[in-house]
Parts: sequence; C-alpha cells; structure tokens
Amino acid sequence: MPGFLDYLTTFLWSMVPVVELRGAIPWGAAHHLAWHTNYALCVVGNLLPIPFILLFIRAILGWMKGVPKLAKIALWLEAKADKKSDRVNRFAALGLFLFVAIPLPGTGAWTGALVAALMEMRLHRSLLSILAGVLVAGLIMTGISYGFIGFLDFLK
Repeated sequence: MPGFLDYLTTFLWSMVPVVELRGAIPWGAAHHLAWHTNYALCVVGNLLPIPFILLFIRAILGWMKGVPKLAKIALWLEAKADKKSDRVNRFAALGLFLFVAIPLPGTGAWTGALVAALMEMRLHRSLLSILAGVLVAGLIMTGISYGFIGFLDFLK
C-alpha cells in the first residue's frame, strides 16, 4: 500500500528535467500507485515548471552567459534546443506537440519549452502544444508501465 512519501516522490520526480513523467510514471507504478492517481500527479508535476521556463528561460540563459562558470551550460542548452528546433520548426504547434508527446530520450516538456522559448513561439500556442503533448506522453507511459507491471504480477 503506497504511503504519502510515495505520492510526493512521484510528484517531485515528474518535475525533474530529463526524468519528467517518462521516469516518474514507471516509478509510481512500481510503488503501486493507482494508475489514474499516478497519471494525474505526474501530468501536474510535469506541467508545473513549464510556464516559468517559457517566460523566463531566455533571461536566465542571458544571465548565465555573463557568469563564467555557467556560460558553458547556457551555451550547451541553447545548442541542444537549436538542434531540436529543426524538428519542431517545420510544423510549429503540431511539431512541438509531437516532440513532447513521443516519449523518447531528449524529448519532453522541459526541452519542448526550451525550444519554444528560444524559437519565440507565442505563449498560449506553446503552452497548449506542451499540455497536449504531456497528456499523450502520460497516457503512453501509463499504458506501458501498468501493462508491464501487470504482466510481471501475472507471472507471480
């Protein structure tokens, strides 16, 4: 039976870049959270930082470039976003949605928000694309995670 700490940890994992809900949903499934609760926690946790990234990342990266120890990280993030922007740029909102929705390494809400901010996409359009992408990615990961966990339980 999952406890409060399992719910909190799942929620917090979904907010972490790279891990996001792609890692948090399987973690929650492995800790026996109900699929619908796990999905909701991870979607909300994954989306919580996105408006802040969209609004402030360009200013933060500009500040980082002025700090010698952080400039290399800022340039790396910009290069990563620039590399990913080719995929998104062709189809704008649809491209951003697909980029976030397909749960592959290097994709997700954080990178999608970074790409959208650096491409200067309109806020409401990028938010809606990322929201829809996170919802779909969450459904995919929930299906995979609970299908796999259910299969392992079946083998017992």
